[in-house]
Amino acid sequence: MAYQKTIIATDKAPAAVGTYSQGAFHNGVFYFSGQIGLDAKTGEMAVGFDAQLSHIMKNIDGLLESQDLTRANIIKTTVFMTDLAQFGKVNEAYTNFFIAPYPARSTVQVAALPKGAVVEIEVIAAK
Repeated sequence: MAYQKTIIATDKAPAAVGTYSQGAFHNGVFYFSGQIGLDAKTGEMAVGFDAQLSHIMKNIDGLLESQDLTRANIIKTTVFMTDLAQFGKVNEAYTNFFIAPYPARSTVQVAALPKGAVVEIEVIAAK
């Protein structure tokens, strides 16, 4: 059996800002690239942690919608932050975005993110 993957491309989330795709699908699992606080329509970066986090959640919804998925299909997220002191805001956003039981999650502090973002979230979902 040959290896098969499907590349995900949608206008419901910002276009990739580098040499990668918005996501890939293989064997029932969707691997979505990390989302930063870009406005999907304008391509402009939101200002401030809260605004970026809000756009990220909208972008994740757009990726999910493009594949006929919902937030309930998310099994794992990885959060990259430039300042772990903002961790409480991520937890608060998660309680508004997800319904328990919550997906698995890893969170790491990084030195920098693309386009000056202060937070990025990548998602793995399954159907």
